[in-house]
Amino acid sequence: MNKQDYKIHIIGAGISGLIAATVLEKHGYSPVLIEASERVGGRVKTDIINGYQLDHGFQVLLTAYPAAQKYLDYNALELQNFLPGASIFKNGKQEVIGDPLRDASLLFSTLFANIGTVADKLKILKLNTSLKKKSIDEIFSDEAQTTFSYLTDLGFSSEIINDFFTPFFSGIFLENKLETSSRMFEFVYKMFGEGNAALPKGGIEEIPKQLLHQLKNTVIKYNTSVSSISDSKILLADGQEIESDFIIIATEASNLIQNLKNQAIEWQSCDTLYFETENRTIKKPLIGLIPVKDAIINNIFYHTSLKTAINAGKELLSVTVVDNQGLTGKALIDQVQAELNELCGITSSTFIKHYSIPKSLPKLNDLHYEISPSETRLKETVYLAGDLQLNGSLNAAMIAGEKAALGVLENLQGIFK
Repeated sequence: MNKQDYKIHIIGAGISGLIAATVLEKHGYSPVLIEASERVGGRVKTDIINGYQLDHGFQVLLTAYPAAQKYLDYNALELQNFLPGASIFKNGKQEVIGDPLRDASLLFSTLFANIGTVADKLKILKLNTSLKKKSIDEIFSDEAQTTFSYLTDLGFSSEIINDFFTPFFSGIFLENKLETSSRMFEFVYKMFGEGNAALPKGGIEEIPKQLLHQLKNTVIKYNTSVSSISDSKILLADGQEIESDFIIIATEASNLIQNLKNQAIEWQSCDTLYFETENRTIKKPLIGLIPVKDAIINNIFYHTSLKTAINAGKELLSVTVVDNQGLTGKALIDQVQAELNELCGITSSTFIKHYSIPKSLPKLNDLHYEISPSETRLKETVYLAGDLQLNGSLNAAMIAGEKAALGVLENLQGIFK
């Protein structure tokens, strides 16, 4: 039997599924990707609306991600870099803090910002240095605690935790109590320190588009929903049955396989709202943080502070809401606009689009960086991919896709011996 004759199906054409297909192709196989929607990308998508690029949720690529460096062509993505800092809206003023060792323009604003104490700023420099020396393996093998207790143990003041760490990392972890594992905090913090936060010029969906265009021998079935999976059969929602030699599930598996029904993943949710404004209150490409206790807004960002492939001519503002406090629809939009006015001085904004994203990030307790190919094996011929195998990140999605494909290849090598 030739390599091309093996029927290898990948369920889900998100980042993890695309990487699995990439690895299988490199080893001479021709997989089939089955995707429920009309295009690849999973949670990594961009829409063009009213002449603006709207990502599905505020997402960034951390260029230091090892797996991203391995699989992506950064030059072709035309990455636009954020400045390594944040603009914090506090007491009617903007306070800019950042890493002056990486961008000298942030030195004076950071030194004189009314955010945290001098001791806090020295502790941040010390944390930067220590995490540069700490390997990723060491980070993920250390005992885990909550990010909040980790920062408290390091001696950071409640002020710097409330004004900077909580709004900044809540926007990444999508929970506002910093209950996420310290492993994830250290990993993300290290990645921020060793590279840039960036967006492709054409929006975040340029990442899965690039991975798609690199595939040459993969068949993709769009608008095809899978209802269940057994060892060698895929049952589609329309009743069609597909015979398969190997199956990689690159999406949540609990609703596809009988004995996983009680292992459903919990998810962090968020809302992202886009507005058009006449001007930018944050002039530089910095994330704006809102450290006000009962505010609904977590962070804001002007996408037009970076170069974009498409621009309708005014300014594009995204607002991330981690906890919508039960507000939906027009009530949520009105509250966000009221807070933009009151807290950020954004007096005029035209609503464009609201993305309610119930499954933004998998809510995982035991976080890992790596997984062995054999550990991705669920059944004799069924393998699991997706970031929910490791941790909620683009890097983890890539690693999990790679390892699931390598698991299939290990099985096939046994056949070919």
